[in-house]
Amino acid sequence: MPHAQRRLTLAACATLAWLLPFAPVAADPAAPHSEAVATVHGLALYDEPELPADFSHFPHVNPEAPSGGTLTQAAVGGSFDSTNPFIIRGTPAAGLFEIYDTLVESNPNEPFSVYGLLAEGMRLDPDRTWIEFDLRPEARFQDGEPITAHDVAYSFTLLTEQGNPFYGAYYADVEAVTALDDRTVRFDFAEVHSRELPLIVGQLPVLPKHYWETRDFTAPTLAAHPGSGPYRIAEVDPGRRIVYERDPGYWGRDLAVKRGRHNIGRLVYDYYRDRDIAWEAFKAGVLDYRIDARAATWAIGYDFPAYRDGLVRRLAIPDGQPARMQAFVFNLRRDTFEDPRVREALSLTFDFPWLNANLFYDAYRRTESYFQNSEMAAEGLPEGDELALLEGFRDQLPERLFQEPVPIDHPLDLRERLRLAFELLQEAGYEVERGRLVHGETGQPLTVEVLLFDTGMERVTQPMLRNMARLGVQGSIRIVDINQYLNRLRRFDFDMTVGQFPQSNNPGNEQRDFWTSAAAEVPQSRNLMGLADPVVDALVDRLIRADSREALNVTARALDRVLLWHFPMIPHYHSGETRIAIWDKFGWPEPFPEYGMDLAAWWVDAEREAEINQRLRRR
Repeated sequence: MPHAQRRLTLAACATLAWLLPFAPVAADPAAPHSEAVATVHGLALYDEPELPADFSHFPHVNPEAPSGGTLTQAAVGGSFDSTNPFIIRGTPAAGLFEIYDTLVESNPNEPFSVYGLLAEGMRLDPDRTWIEFDLRPEARFQDGEPITAHDVAYSFTLLTEQGNPFYGAYYADVEAVTALDDRTVRFDFAEVHSRELPLIVGQLPVLPKHYWETRDFTAPTLAAHPGSGPYRIAEVDPGRRIVYERDPGYWGRDLAVKRGRHNIGRLVYDYYRDRDIAWEAFKAGVLDYRIDARAATWAIGYDFPAYRDGLVRRLAIPDGQPARMQAFVFNLRRDTFEDPRVREALSLTFDFPWLNANLFYDAYRRTESYFQNSEMAAEGLPEGDELALLEGFRDQLPERLFQEPVPIDHPLDLRERLRLAFELLQEAGYEVERGRLVHGETGQPLTVEVLLFDTGMERVTQPMLRNMARLGVQGSIRIVDINQYLNRLRRFDFDMTVGQFPQSNNPGNEQRDFWTSAAAEVPQSRNLMGLADPVVDALVDRLIRADSREALNVTARALDRVLLWHFPMIPHYHSGETRIAIWDKFGWPEPFPEYGMDLAAWWVDAEREAEINQRLRRR
């Protein structure tokens, strides 16, 4: 999965936890460099990277972009109490990964290719059992200390043993990390034949050993840690804002992967408890940039003076990645949701056609696949190689999976949906008693509480709960502050909540984090639903080991189909584009990259910024 998708930056939501015994990472003077393998400037998941060794900048950037200005955006959800985004404890501030560099950088115009950033060259074993990176001698942390292979090895051990459990899972197949000398680091891999593993180890954030070895890495802190990236922390106002400033001494500003990028002088994240208040702040010019995820606002909300005067613009940017799966997630750890018939029945109460017509201005399409809008999405009945793969698990799968096509053919009419839902609940042992749905054997009523931290989802949740009530299900919404919300997720203390599961065109190790048994009971796991199925585990393992594009597609379709018939969540909807509103002071190169918008390639037009600021002062 491309670094542009920031799989490693999902720290506030990221998951999976177990500590793994890694081999020592101290320098090994006797270890030979693998000089028989050619040193290259970049790697691709399949085939070769598109850009030559002497490329001067990414094709989608303006290498002469001006620098300076400010971009202010909202962080919605309450507050923060930590500037360490790599650990479980605390709520990290937004934007912290701007201060860290990695060994490699991805090109948003390629599905998954990486080019050297901290590393000036790399050597990959033809059998993909190890990779070596040669660090640039000029690479520096923001306090002036050189970045060495010892920092890389230390960062790996620190993150996988003391950091968010996501790192332990993500890099589970790394057997050893060795600093061969000050400038060369080697990663050795288990015999898993994961094609992406050599590339994703290059996405490892590199932290300064000299700074962290005397500090408690596991404790939340508000210190302005030194990184090595293009921005440094300039201001920390807990719970209110965090500000990053462009580092004028950034060591990598002239590298091909950085030229024309990170142009904006200050990045400001202002904190708002509610998205409606953040929307008013944007209209008033307090915020410069927002991703507009609300269809009603996009359709009718821009009738305000600044937009009519041309000071505010809207952009709809096509999304080249599979649609993000957003859904109401069942907590399968609860006895209530153990029976798949109950989960299927409750999913039928989600009336997407009504929501789309009455709330969303017909702006969305229903999400019907975990790999929506890609060649990895399952369709129809299983056939060919996918069928052959699933046949090996036939005795562990529902027969419906082989007999009924996907997308699953549920009625569109709400009355028919509720009738089918009631039949499923009766099959699961429920009956109506004094207007309530109770289990015939236990006498327990069927109740559902939906845990939220944002009032914006309330209008989507309430219609579903009303439909559940028509079946006799007792439903409620619990809205809590972001800190309590995160703590409850860590303890899996919820019936249902809203989860997001982003996918790239090259799914891999992060799928362990989403779906596997090993993640099901781990605090802060992204396997929110607690799914534990050996078939899913086996398919995820096979997906990670896929050695060709076709093998990956076939396995992803099989995994998609199995997940759909599990009914672990109620999928929402998607638009196929990213909707952005901005105050018109920014410039950007066009066309946009094919596989992800690169905000780092934008810049501020100083004249337009001054004009907007002057007009705002007059108001």
